[in-house]
Amino acid sequence: MSVFFCLSLCFINPLKPFYKMAKFLKITNAPISGQLISLDGVKAIGTNVSGVAITVTIDYVDGTTTTVTTAAQVAHDVYTAILDGQEIALATSWQNAYYEMNLPKDVTSIANA
Repeated sequence: MSVFFCLSLCFINPLKPFYKMAKFLKITNAPISGQLISLDGVKAIGTNVSGVAITVTIDYVDGTTTTVTTAAQVAHDVYTAILDGQEIALATSWQNAYYEMNLPKDVTSIANA
């Protein structure tokens, strides 16, 4: 697969702009209904691994972080749901800018910093 990727890059016209469709997770059970979480430039997604996890952090390559705060997770179910949602959203057609999802626990807040 890496050979195909390398070859495909060789045929991109440098004079033609290359556009990438922005993708988002649309969280339907957020306090602000339909709040969007950007999936562009995601570097890492993490959660607290000890004790009761109530936050999932999404770190971006530009140094910003989105923090999703929920009711206590069971076996990191919110973290897993966000990972699964990201995979599904990024696999959808460019015509679908967001993937609508309901997290398994009540969302207290979604903050970008």
